[in-house]
Amino acid sequence: METYGNIDILIRHKTAFLCSRKISASAVLKCYDRAIAQREKANCVISGFHSQLEQDVLHYLLKGAQPIIVALARGLKQKIEPQFQKAFDEGRLLIVTPFTNAVKRVTEETAAVRNKLMMDLADEIVLGHLNPGGKLQQLVNELSGDKNVIRL
Repeated sequence: METYGNIDILIRHKTAFLCSRKISASAVLKCYDRAIAQREKANCVISGFHSQLEQDVLHYLLKGAQPIIVALARGLKQKIEPQFQKAFDEGRLLIVTPFTNAVKRVTEETAAVRNKLMMDLADEIVLGHLNPGGKLQQLVNELSGDKNVIRL
């Protein structure tokens, strides 16, 4: 695993946030409410923050003071994105990836590997929405029983 940022964040209790790409409006609101609650409790959240919904969740989280772990489905970026700079400077951001810098593009396969990494690192897993029979559903089915899984 490659990392960039405050590695000490890994010792904290971590909640992975994952969500199927297709999601209903009511599920979106539940995800926003959950993100705000995590921010207010100063809980560490790990996610890919790749989809539009995950970007929105990240927006809410970045307004807080809690640690955030961004999991990439490709190699590390060459520089910190402006939206991450403040959290990075405050030592509350960690970027992780299971890939070397040779992996430049996100694919379904690299996203699945990234999602598995997030689930492995997390103490609990929050599923914003799960499409039956989808890739995320398959990954959740493979989980061992030692993780607390919360479906919104």
